Amino acid sequence: MSTTSGIQVLPAGAGYGIVIGIGGFFAALMLGITYLQNRYTAYSTGQAEEFSTASRSVKPGLIAAGIVSSWTWSATLLTSSTFAYSYGICGPMWYGAMGTFQILLFALIAIKIKGNAPGAHTFPEIVMARHGRVAHATYLFNGLATNMLVGACLVLGGSQVVSALSGMNVYAACFLIPLVVAAYVIAGGLRSTFIADYTHTVILFIAIFVFGFTVYSTSEVIGSPSKFYDLLVEASEKMPIAKNYEGSYLTFKSVNGLVFAIDLLVAGFSTVWLDQAYWQRAIASRPESSIRAYLLGGIAWYGIPFGFATAMGLGCAALTNTKSFPTHPNPLSEAQNGAGLSSPATAIALLGKGGAVLMLLLLFMAVTSSTSAELIAVSSLLTFDIYKTYLRPSATSRELVKISHYGIVLYAVVLAVFCCILNVVNVNLTWLLTVLGVIVGGASVPVGLVLLWGRMSTIATIASPWIGLSFGLIAWFVTTSKRSGSITVLSSGDATNAVAGNIASWAGGAIVATVLTLIFPKKLSVDHPEYVARNNRINGVTPFPQKKSEGSPNAESLQGEVSHAFVEKGQGAPRSAPEPEAAVPTGNDVVDSLEAKQIEPMDPILVKRGERIAIIANAIFLAVAILLVPFTLFGTHYIYSKQFFTGWIVVSFIWVWTSMIICVIYPVVESAGSLKDIGAGMWRDLRSLIGMKGREKKQAAERDV
Repeated sequence: MSTTSGIQVLPAGAGYGIVIGIGGFFAALMLGITYLQNRYTAYSTGQAEEFSTASRSVKPGLIAAGIVSSWTWSATLLTSSTFAYSYGICGPMWYGAMGTFQILLFALIAIKIKGNAPGAHTFPEIVMARHGRVAHATYLFNGLATNMLVGACLVLGGSQVVSALSGMNVYAACFLIPLVVAAYVIAGGLRSTFIADYTHTVILFIAIFVFGFTVYSTSEVIGSPSKFYDLLVEASEKMPIAKNYEGSYLTFKSVNGLVFAIDLLVAGFSTVWLDQAYWQRAIASRPESSIRAYLLGGIAWYGIPFGFATAMGLGCAALTNTKSFPTHPNPLSEAQNGAGLSSPATAIALLGKGGAVLMLLLLFMAVTSSTSAELIAVSSLLTFDIYKTYLRPSATSRELVKISHYGIVLYAVVLAVFCCILNVVNVNLTWLLTVLGVIVGGASVPVGLVLLWGRMSTIATIASPWIGLSFGLIAWFVTTSKRSGSITVLSSGDATNAVAGNIASWAGGAIVATVLTLIFPKKLSVDHPEYVARNNRINGVTPFPQKKSEGSPNAESLQGEVSHAFVEKGQGAPRSAPEPEAAVPTGNDVVDSLEAKQIEPMDPILVKRGERIAIIANAIFLAVAILLVPFTLFGTHYIYSKQFFTGWIVVSFIWVWTSMIICVIYPVVESAGSLKDIGAGMWRDLRSLIGMKGREKKQAAERDV
């Protein structure tokens, strides 16, 4: 059975209309928002600091909405539902818990950036400031590889579903989606992606609520948690799940579900800790609110896979034996399930063609909002870590913005070609998500240790990602060969085969980084004056008077926890112009200040306080959401009763409402002042325009007399 059999209910024009039409609408919207921002606020997208970091001034609500939007991939909606359909009630909670844990852990990174590297634009810049060019190249490679794989998860997954639902050419979708998104990212920079993320998130929640209310209250087929439960009991009898206790959809005792959770944990470390998009949001946030933004973002994001997949993934199992199901009387094929078609099938069964259109719109919002973050993240890596670091250190701010635009277009085209290649070799979304940690997991923990562990040595920083990658590939291929008999796309994507590579890569990188640091504790220390100036700027260290030595005890004391780790002597350190933009004032006081002056580190007392809050939040979440609740349910072999299942449904839906309040209502409340300023500015312009026209009419009347 092909992936489109029974699923294609829309004409190809619907797919093209959504991708091109709505994409064009958002491009026009971003142009309008960018105009309003440049005219009525203190921030100009014509400057590199604003384009790439949103002038480091975005408030926590909008940051939280951006985190939720950028972490709500097509995989969040499709794969979480796939695992609910494949493993039962445990799938949505495992997906939500493992993803949220990464966001909460990243709160520690966010606060450390504000305390130790406030002048950084990218995470490889931070690595270079501490461990030199070789380390910089290592993490730049891993960052770009992560962005490419994440982008493929977004674009390929979305394109395959759009093609399955509408018959749109999958290769056309692979090109059109990133290029359409590139148009509005170029128009507005990072702040526009936050605003686009907010707009997408509003539409996202509207669609989720439509599906949720349909499943739980208005559907003629389901319509209530009680009927939902009865249908799942029936599904457990007719299509029992292998390695689930008694084959039930209503038990947490799922061996394959636990294996999937481990895969997702490692993939989550890679896709958050090595994704420049998340670092970019931490850099863009206000220093005093970065912790709050990530904690709110984590809490809000949890509700989306938990609530959506509980309704739509389990809904797919419940509806499989009903006449409205698109593949009735057959269940979804393995290929259809692997392509993430469980939730689209549920949408069609519930709402017919209208459900398919709403699902396409929902997926397009998820894909484009996440892709916009990836586009500007890669452009930042290309601009600051390649162009400004090695090619033109004295580049002005306007030159950097131009290079960022070129980088966005380049990444969009390369990503489209990469997705087309993956589709040719029959790689799907589930395969990508399952094996992603094998490929880049080895660098995920070491990059965090660079900021979080002051003892991290240079040798450990450089070697651990490559050794972790080697461990992961060996374990993955050997396990696949022994368990499956041969290494193919299908066998290598098996969750159990992939978990061996994921664990070996992730744990190998972490253990090797720790061991090498203890054996070879030395860090690079270079007194190249231009490089010292550059790294002082990244680390937020006030430049010293020229009469003082850069390596003096006084200098070291001012560094605090931030080490002087620079490129090795004799490596040919790249030239650096510490303050190139200062020579060309922009006329914008805020941007000039950020680009020309030293950005001071966050108050150490506030950093320590933020660290404590982040550690406590992570400890509570780990204890409750990852250990206590799941493993209690797993270990007791409990099969949900109807009352317990109803309570579970209510909690999942309440969490979706909480997420909506955080992502939709809170950003408007906290930005009321800015919205008022823009409104006042527009009103003044309108009055001036009306007054000007009135004067022109009066003068014309006087001339006639």
